[in-house]
Amino acid sequence: MNRSIAGIVLILLGVGLYLNHGQPVDAGTIFGHFWPSLFVIPIGLFFHWLYFSMLAPRATGLLIPGGTVFTAGIVCQIAMLTDGWAYLWPGFIFAAAVGLFEFYWFGGRNRYLLIPISILMVLSLLFSAVFTIGALFNQVAVSGPTLAILFVLIGAFTLLGGKSKT
Repeated sequence: MNRSIAGIVLILLGVGLYLNHGQPVDAGTIFGHFWPSLFVIPIGLFFHWLYFSMLAPRATGLLIPGGTVFTAGIVCQIAMLTDGWAYLWPGFIFAAAVGLFEFYWFGGRNRYLLIPISILMVLSLLFSAVFTIGALFNQVAVSGPTLAILFVLIGAFTLLGGKSKT
């Protein structure tokens, strides 16, 4: 147990030093970068611990906030480390789907729960795809005249490229 705690502390210290570009790490830096790992994720784990160690199968409702808060904490931690809030916000919709899916999986397997789970998953994937594709277009800088020229060239190639046999 002591080796695990020491390993986690060393990993967090190394990531903190990396994010601080080699400058000394203070408490504000640690709290600023790792608040999801320090506060949000443990709350989600606490709900899971309550269910799996003490109250299973009587209190499957604990899994809804447990899965939601834990997944939201993971999304927040990744966003804090990568500064990707603009692209990772669909993860919060995904978090609600995870909480409901845990309730479905460990609960009575009510098939009607699959409807909101599916809707939330599709919305999360759709928004992630749209914002990721938009970010890729911005990264490549394909916009304005460049995009127009690209469409004209593809259209001309389509028209002149090959003759159909019909």
